[in-house]
Formats: sequence, C-alpha cells, structure tokens
Amino acid sequence: MSLKIKLSGALLAAAMSATALSGAFAAEDTIKIGVLHSLSGTMAISETTLKDAVLMLVEEQNKKGGVLGKKLEAVVVDPASDWPLFAEKARDLIAKDKVAAVFGCWTSSSRKSVLPVFEELNSILFYPVQYEGEESSRNIFYTGAAPNQQAIPAVDYLLEEEGVKRFVLEGTDYVYPRTTNKILEAYLISKGIPKEDILINYTPFGFSDWQTEVAKIKEFGSAGKKAAVVSTVNGDANVPFYKELGNQGIKATDIPVVAFSVGEEELAGLDTKPLVGHLAAWNYFQSVEADANAEFIKTWHAYTKNDKRVTNDPMEATYIGFNAWVKAVEAAGTTDTDKVLDSIIGVAVPNLSGGYSTVMPNHHITKPVLIGEIQEDGQFSIVKETASVVGDEWSDFLPDSKDLISDWRAPMSCGNFNVATGKCGGKGK
Repeated sequence: MSLKIKLSGALLAAAMSATALSGAFAAEDTIKIGVLHSLSGTMAISETTLKDAVLMLVEEQNKKGGVLGKKLEAVVVDPASDWPLFAEKARDLIAKDKVAAVFGCWTSSSRKSVLPVFEELNSILFYPVQYEGEESSRNIFYTGAAPNQQAIPAVDYLLEEEGVKRFVLEGTDYVYPRTTNKILEAYLISKGIPKEDILINYTPFGFSDWQTEVAKIKEFGSAGKKAAVVSTVNGDANVPFYKELGNQGIKATDIPVVAFSVGEEELAGLDTKPLVGHLAAWNYFQSVEADANAEFIKTWHAYTKNDKRVTNDPMEATYIGFNAWVKAVEAAGTTDTDKVLDSIIGVAVPNLSGGYSTVMPNHHITKPVLIGEIQEDGQFSIVKETASVVGDEWSDFLPDSKDLISDWRAPMSCGNFNVATGKCGGKGK
C-alpha cells in the first residue's frame, strides 16, 4: 500500500472522527425539555394546544439565543389520556432523554401518576392547569389555579352578584372534581347554604349521554330558588354537555353555569349562541386588554399560521412557567435540578394581563382571578377581575388541611408543615 493511500485513509478517518466529535459537541450544546401532553384520547381536545404552545415558546427562546448559550430542544411524547402511561413517558423523558425539565399534564390523575417519578429521579414538572390543591411537591410547580384562585372566587361571584341559593356541583369522576367539590361544599355550608340545596353529581371521562343528567339539573333549578351549576366537567365531555343544556332550553338567565375547564379552545368546537351568558372562571382570557397579551396572540397566530387559533388560560400558565424556568436557569448558571429549585423561588415574570406572576415558596404562583361571560364569537367578556392572589396549596375549609402550609426554602423545606404542632408531617410532599 502506498504512503499516499495510507495518508488518505488516515485523513478520512480523522475527518470522520472530527464529524463525530462535532455531532457530540452539538448534542452537548442542546438543552432538552420534555413535553408531556395527551395528543390523542379524551383529553387531546385540551392538551394538544399546550404542546403547540411549548414548541412556540422554545422557538421564540431559541431566537433570543437559547438558554445559557445553548439551543433548546423539545422532546414531545403522547401519553394518550392514559394516566399510568403518563408515568412511563415521564420516566423515559427524564432517564432516557435526559430532559432538564418537563412541561405537561392536564388532569390531576395524570399529575398524581407522574409525581413519584419526578421525586424519585429528582426532575422538575411545570403543571399548567387548575387543580384541587391538597398537594405540594418539591419537584412540581403549580402554575395553574389553586381552588382559592378559581373555584372559591367563582362561587363568591355566584353568591354575591347572581344571588344564587342552590348549587349543582357537576364534575367528571376523578380526583380534581371530587376534591374541589369537597372544598366547595364545605365553603358553601360555611356561607349558610343548607346541604339540601347542594346537589353533587359525577360522570365518567368522555361521557356523552347528558339528557338525564341535564334534566336533573333543570328539575333542581325549578324549586323557587335561584340555582347555578358549578362545572368541573373535563375534556371532550363538555361538548355534548353544553349541547344538551341548549337542547333543554337552559339559559344563563335561568340557571347559569360557571365552568373551570371550559375556555376558548373548548368553545371553538361548539355553537355558542345558546351558551351566551354562561360563565367561566380562569386567570386569563384571550379577550384581556394588555400589550403583553396582544403580542402573545400575534406570536401565536404567526407560529400556527392561523389567525383563528385561540389562546387560553393553561397556555398563559405554560408561558409563565416556561419563562420562570428560563430565568431561574440563567440565574443558577446551570440546569441542575437542585440549583434551579433554589434559584426559582421569588422569580417574577410577566403574565399576560399586564402584571407579573411570582413563584412563591409553596411552588404556586400569584395571579389575578377573572370571571368571564361566554359571547357568541366564542370569546369571553370579563365581568369581574380581582387583584393578584397567592395560590393556597392546602385548603382552609378542610379540617385535615387548615393548619398546613408549604415552604420549600431551607431550612423548612417542607410541603406540609403543621403550624399547630410545629412539625413537618407525612401528608403530601
């Protein structure tokens, strides 16, 4: 073999080695984040948009130079509205894909499924949807509403503004509606509403045969006292539920419905004319008048190439959580979980209402509460807005929770500190 051939072979090998090293360096220059949202099954109606929102935020952040000088890469998985599968997918994202943080889950069942995985593997989940409280994990940030940031203010509005005396607590049969309704029942009784004037009912995920259930609501509301429905119906069951309300002629002027899981995205698939005047309680609506919101909507429409794609509250919660994580990573100078957990407490980032949301020591955030009326165009007219409210992880209206607080700062570092006993207990994490 000639020296020339030997040299050529050596140069080729060196070039291949350099290419491989270049690829390795490129991989090292990427920070991966996980996207854990159902893209199929009963919750896809709500969660697909959140996947798109994270991808948009990643793209926008990369335009700014990424994080710590590295490009962000989203790893998207589909847990398919299957709660145990959420845990499996979360484990893969953390252990195999080596993501620095995960943005995902909608239902509390999915969050409960993944919580032990995040604690075991010491990773971070940003959970962007309203929930029932009664939980505080070192590894989870609850950027959606706690009950005192949505459910209780909504009931207060019905009591004070609508003069409601009878309440139907209508929910999907899983942990969020059941716990939220337990809190609301105790709250209503404390406000002087007799137990016989509170009707509680649950239906399965994906429930579609609403004729009998809506007839019960109609009958309950015909007793001579002003009645209202507080709805924790979740996912695609909302479509036939609202259709049946219209079919049976239940108008907002007769029996108003205030929903906690129906926003602009869900209304996009409905004929909203029969629903005008029904209510929703969130911390954000697309109709909010603020420069930050106008810019967000503009960016969303450009990203999706669709001026008709709506925004909604869990998107804002995702936006807040994502930007808080970026700010905390930049402050820590690393994506190391423990260092980010230390640096993120007290981080304040813009919300879309023109103010700021701050990450509190209990891993909840501050946010205003908005009550909106459904309009014919599928948007909401805001009828009430509160000042910024700190999320309360443990309810004041449940006996086992009223003495508990959460503070993940050292030296307490406890999610369930009992102020009566002065001890960190074994309830919740």
